[in-house]
Amino acid sequence: MKRTRLPLLAVLPVTVIAFVVAVPFVAGDQPLRWESGSLLPSLVLGDEDTGPSKAPSGGDGGSTHAASAPPESTVARVDEEWKKGMPQWGMQLYWEDNPKHPTEYVDKQARLQSDYLVGMHANSVSVSFPFYTGGLTSTKITAGGKTPAPERIARVLRIFHQAGLRTTVRPIMDEKSLHVTNGGWRGNIDPAGRDAWFASYKKFLTPYLKAADETHAASFVIATELNSMEGDPHWNALVDDAEKQFSGEVAYDSNWDAYVGGPVDMPVSHLGIDAYFPVKVPDDASVDTLVDGWNDWLDKKSTGPLPKITIAEAGITAMNGGYRAPGDFYSKRAVNPEVQANWFTAVCEVVRERHMKGVYWWSIYFDDDPNTKPDDKVASRLDFAGRPLTEKAIKSCFTSGYAGPGTDPAN
Repeated sequence: MKRTRLPLLAVLPVTVIAFVVAVPFVAGDQPLRWESGSLLPSLVLGDEDTGPSKAPSGGDGGSTHAASAPPESTVARVDEEWKKGMPQWGMQLYWEDNPKHPTEYVDKQARLQSDYLVGMHANSVSVSFPFYTGGLTSTKITAGGKTPAPERIARVLRIFHQAGLRTTVRPIMDEKSLHVTNGGWRGNIDPAGRDAWFASYKKFLTPYLKAADETHAASFVIATELNSMEGDPHWNALVDDAEKQFSGEVAYDSNWDAYVGGPVDMPVSHLGIDAYFPVKVPDDASVDTLVDGWNDWLDKKSTGPLPKITIAEAGITAMNGGYRAPGDFYSKRAVNPEVQANWFTAVCEVVRERHMKGVYWWSIYFDDDPNTKPDDKVASRLDFAGRPLTEKAIKSCFTSGYAGPGTDPAN
């Protein structure tokens, strides 16, 4: 076969391009950028403002590749990084995204929340965010305008990792569309077609699983409080697929009533409880009384140590009457900070006494400044950031010296 000869006119541009590319590479500045799916690079001249990420739509979850990592900066570090067997001392960070917020804003808020967590002596954080369905019988799962795109989730996780925090990714079904249909909630959905529902849910979850894996998250909560869907055989294939895409722990968070009412049939490696056990005691009840109330509920399921269980959500309203309905998100009775602080102290004691994996307090909101006192005219009574008595109880819990459930394989 005859060898092709490179024409002289082609040599000069090739040489020039090689020089343009090679010199900046040696200097550490790359002028060419390859975008995902593109055969040719684009020329980058100076710093480029790529604009804010777009929220996913239609349930496709957006890009499966995380955006460029946030720039390194000085961040506060945890007292001691979490290792297997240690307690997870954490908080639930709830994020309803605004896609108009630029990535600089996202990074700033993530660092603000990270510094607050570290200052409270936390070693873990769970990033909860909403996804949507059309109604109780809908078979379609979608992202919405407030669902953070996977690449934005990844940015936040990277900042938390810079602080040494253990991270969990936790999509949670928003209930606004369900409340208008006979007082429904996520725990009593009844999709008209289970095959279609699980297919749609898998499509939504896939890019988030990949983002969680790329950023080395420790846990991915495959679902939360879906009482009516527990035990469905479709979960087996969905969890199997998740475990192929995500190398960490795949978990499920059960609502407290489903947990104590019977076996929670979900094929996951870890079970958490969203624990809002009502305890019918007066507002001046002692911490010991509250501990007894919690143990009465837990004993309905199992007595003694619970080393396989994490309290995925624990919280209470800082108001009179809170003990009787700790998960009341909507009422606004007289503010009573002692109710919230004593409840947190009691829950922490239960976690330690029963050798549980840890607790995540509900919640702090991504867009809030956790260092300011909540405005009780508009804020949820469940808010604890900025309440000195509750923050003192959290710090006491997280520095209590509890070593955790350990790593005994029998546990």
